[in-house]
Amino acid sequence: MKIKYLHTMVRVKDLDASIAFYKLLGLEETRRYDNEGGRFTLVFMAPPGQEECPVELTYNWDGDEGLPSDSRHFGHLAYSVENIYEICAHLQANGVTINRPPRDGRMAFVRSPDNISVELLQMGDALEPAEPWASMESTGHW
Repeated sequence: MKIKYLHTMVRVKDLDASIAFYKLLGLEETRRYDNEGGRFTLVFMAPPGQEECPVELTYNWDGDEGLPSDSRHFGHLAYSVENIYEICAHLQANGVTINRPPRDGRMAFVRSPDNISVELLQMGDALEPAEPWASMESTGHW
């Protein structure tokens, strides 16, 4: 039996804010689909050169009222990064809370504007612990 990864879908409340967040992570818009009849927009975003690994942002034009209360439950998205300290500093400088700082030089968690948990993992070996990250406490849920 063959299986192929297609995408991970997350429902978003503010399409522009969500696109801006994923761009801060380095993702690019690869495809967009507006459906007049269904009154929704799908925006696919992926890391450069990895269009086969998108996150699908689903935006309902009329809001999410009437959807089941658990419709936003989701584990997390995970991306490996070249330098976990640099991406965390970049995100923080752009107003993103680092919920679980990369104290170990290996792993961090942030949340999107729609409360989607995003795990960031250092490519290869962990970096040496460094400040301000090494002594930074976790914030909120991740």
